[in-house]
Amino acid sequence: QAQVQESGGGLVQAGGSLRLSCTSSGHTGSYSMGWFRQGSGEEREFVAGIDWSGDTTYYGDSVKGRFTISRDKDKNTVYLQMNSLKPEDTAVYYCARRSGTRVALTPPLYDYWGQGTQVTVSS
Repeated sequence: QAQVQESGGGLVQAGGSLRLSCTSSGHTGSYSMGWFRQGSGEEREFVAGIDWSGDTTYYGDSVKGRFTISRDKDKNTVYLQMNSLKPEDTAVYYCARRSGTRVALTPPLYDYWGQGTQVTVSS
């Protein structure tokens, strides 16, 4: 049974940085990874995704130029480096895994989800 686990959330002041980590286990074959977030009373939003090779990445418009996704395949870990954080980045951040080599931008296309990690940005 594949599992996905996030870590690294917390409280940070506006303009600060955080790095989230996501470790995937219990899987076979190639897979791509994505980060989503969900603010209070909001729909789950695509943040960033990375393909199996690590060569192709996608970002949501609201985080382009501020967030960077990367992966270490040897460690089965994906990272989300978040810089220049804003109060509107406050949300629960979820890591998700999908089988195959390509990134998907919508939640239903992902097979496994982590429990989420809270990121709070104070003004």
